[in-house]
Amino acid sequence: MAQTNINIRMDENLKQQFDWLCSELGLNMTTAINIFAKTMVRQQKIPFEVALDVPNTETLAAIDDVNHGRNLSKPFHSVTDLMEDLNA
Repeated sequence: MAQTNINIRMDENLKQQFDWLCSELGLNMTTAINIFAKTMVRQQKIPFEVALDVPNTETLAAIDDVNHGRNLSKPFHSVTDLMEDLNA
C-alpha cells in the first residue's frame, strides 16, 4: 500500500495535549489519526471516543486521603456496631 504524507496545522498547545494523550494510550499521533480515518471511512461517521478515565477532584482528594491515612473510619465488626456509630 502506498503511503502519503499529510500536513496538519494545529494549535501548539493542542498538539502537545494530543501527543501526551496518545502516549498515555500507547499510541503515536500518526497511528491515532490513522485509526480515526479508517474507522470514519468504514462507519461513514465520526466514529468513537478514546478517553482516559480521569477522576474528578473529589475522587482525587479521597485517593489522597487513603494514601496518607486521613479521614478513614474505624473498622466495624458488625452491622449493629456500624449503625450505632452512624446514629451517635
